[in-house]
Amino acid sequence: MIQIGQFNKLRVLKHADFGVFLDGGDDGEILLPLRDMPDQCEVGDEVDVFICYDSEDRLIATTAKPKIKVGEFAHLMVKAVENVGAFLDWGLPKDLFLPFAEQTRSLRMGHFVVVYAYVDKSGRLSASMRLERNIDKEPGEYKEGDEVQLLVAARTDLGFKAIINNRHWGVIYSNEIFQNLEIGTRTVGYIKKLREDGKIDLSLQKLGHAGSDDIGEKILEALRDNGGYLPLNDKAAAEIIYDMFGVSKKKYKMALGGLYKKRLITVHDDGIRLVK
Repeated sequence: MIQIGQFNKLRVLKHADFGVFLDGGDDGEILLPLRDMPDQCEVGDEVDVFICYDSEDRLIATTAKPKIKVGEFAHLMVKAVENVGAFLDWGLPKDLFLPFAEQTRSLRMGHFVVVYAYVDKSGRLSASMRLERNIDKEPGEYKEGDEVQLLVAARTDLGFKAIINNRHWGVIYSNEIFQNLEIGTRTVGYIKKLREDGKIDLSLQKLGHAGSDDIGEKILEALRDNGGYLPLNDKAAAEIIYDMFGVSKKKYKMALGGLYKKRLITVHDDGIRLVK
């Protein structure tokens, strides 16, 4: 059985002037238009295609990669607003429908919204702004320090809420953000703390010495690029450290300590120097 709103491997049944027809099983033959056909596409071949609907609500296949698949979250632009709902740009010819009942605020063309993609009871591909309803309530199998994929989805009094691996909520605290973040940002993050109440604290930097090692390499590179000297010792202002390396002063001091112990740098009142 094919999965609508997902990539499926389907077998080529026959050629036509306007494309090829694929074996959709119980759903019958599904057209893969000529514009989306791979260079080599013979009868009997299996092709990896995304299944959606065309403008006449017929199943259609495409090799194009959409901005969101069913079961995922994404930050999409509103292309049109009508009485029944809005229509979102998800990278395919037919826009993704966002029903009025699934909107949490008034929308206008050009707005961007974080949505979840699903198949409604009638089989129609749709989107929802009701994120809480679609977040996985079961605990995730994470460990502190795990690298995860994040989608920044909401701003709070504490900082930002981010969706972890398309499944769970996590929080990035304002005082631990040392880069520009905004709603819709996709970035790599790390599990900082798993709380007893099930909530997850996130970090945008590797934890402990693993993170300071990465920063240490950046410091060494900056020293080499500046003649072996930087006016940034462990007493430098946090703002200056962030502007140059995008990290907190604590992380920077850990990295300096590691480089000093390895005898790669010397630390002075006016800055740091590369050991020759």
